[in-house]
Amino acid sequence: MSRKFAREMAMKLIYQMDMHGEFSDTMIHRFINELPEDKQENDYIQNIVGIYISHKNEIDQIIDDHAIDWKIDRMPKVDAAILRLAIAEIKYREDIPESVSINEAVELAKQYSTDHSGGFINGILGSFVEKK
Repeated sequence: MSRKFAREMAMKLIYQMDMHGEFSDTMIHRFINELPEDKQENDYIQNIVGIYISHKNEIDQIIDDHAIDWKIDRMPKVDAAILRLAIAEIKYREDIPESVSINEAVELAKQYSTDHSGGFINGILGSFVEKK
């Protein structure tokens, strides 16, 4: 498994949690148990999703503050999950360069969301990093 794959899985887990309205360690463990056994990458997933759960209100507020004329509850759920993951990385993981988090978020958007989502996500994350 690669970090790219682990990031994709973390985004899918955040999406799944949002769809079910359940943000819990139990969901993290159930999800990870379905993945190939790779301690380093599974630790990343558990860590980054745990960070999001612990700081959910703050991260969602950051997204709302930087998404001009949009609120997180009106965004496509995939876009919201990608943004939540990227903000968690940028704000709480010093070992991941901001540019990597932004680039990977844009790539996830291109793969999983609409044609306009990559630019939308890039704009929100760029604004956040600039004002940080």
